[in-house]
Amino acid sequence: MTRAALPGLLVTHLADVRYLCGFSGSSAALAVTRRQVRLFTDGRYAAQAAQEVQGARVEIVSNSPSVSAVEWLAAQPGVALAAFDPAFTTVAELARWRAALPAHLRRTFLSALAGPMVEPLRTIKDEDELAVMIEAALVGCKLFDQILGTIRPGMREVEVAAELEHQARLLGAEGMSFDTIVASGLRSAFPHGRATEAPLPGKGFLTLDFGVILKGYCSDMTRTVYLGRPKPKERSAYNAVLEAQEAAVAAVSSGVSCAEVDEAARSVLRREGLAEAFSHSTGHGVGLEIHEQPRVGSGQTARLLPGMVVTIEPGIYLAGQFGIRIEDMVAVTRNGGQVLTPAPKALIEL
Repeated sequence: MTRAALPGLLVTHLADVRYLCGFSGSSAALAVTRRQVRLFTDGRYAAQAAQEVQGARVEIVSNSPSVSAVEWLAAQPGVALAAFDPAFTTVAELARWRAALPAHLRRTFLSALAGPMVEPLRTIKDEDELAVMIEAALVGCKLFDQILGTIRPGMREVEVAAELEHQARLLGAEGMSFDTIVASGLRSAFPHGRATEAPLPGKGFLTLDFGVILKGYCSDMTRTVYLGRPKPKERSAYNAVLEAQEAAVAAVSSGVSCAEVDEAARSVLRREGLAEAFSHSTGHGVGLEIHEQPRVGSGQTARLLPGMVVTIEPGIYLAGQFGIRIEDMVAVTRNGGQVLTPAPKALIEL
């Protein structure tokens, strides 16, 4: 804030709020000046805020926490301006905030940040954060190992997802990072094929993409297995995706651009004539949210830094035939990348 010459900052994105002060409730706003920090929330969270919040004074309010935060900021001596993140602010919210200000401040007090201020801090994980993310990733690996003993032809995709999610809870997960993807047979060609009532086929690929939330931090992994015995074309396609994925993992290192990592995967699939079937970016950052910066994709100039955690997840999707995706979480180190999801990646035939 000092470097940006900002006397005040309004933080409303809940992941940012949690990162800055530890509060994990669903209703909150954080008001920051160079001398004080106030967390505003409602009465439902009085006890929780008292237990969780560090580095901020808690204010329990009966009206909107964000409106209360704006009013507080405007009342602070020396705070002639407060910035907010427009990526997480609706037009309606901004109108409410301005309406709560004295008339002479409505046009000048609130200012949109040119770029996010908290999210770049969140991209670099410290040792404590990495320890939690490693733990969450290993829970995912254990879930994958357990589900292999459960999967059978005729079982519905939703049953597979339910079993994964049930076991995740038993292993201590607070919840799933996103809606579990279970896509089998022809549906494996859907990149985001969330679980349906469809029965698992007697023969075909099965893509499992899932993650857990542990102590607020997300994990994310994908493995594609085969029900029955694959045809030579299917085995060849799987090996191509695996080679692409491992090439991109090997490219992860401090100082490398996200585009270079993406190209490491894409070049392998291009060589195999499968580049057109790879329809998304190679990966993304992960942390308190399942999708964070940086984006590991074509044209992305951002460079990887130690402490970042990214996914590496190339895939191919052949409509009417099959799809394959393999994904690891990788922590960027000074000398390369540390794979956090060491579950087997060689093709498993069930």
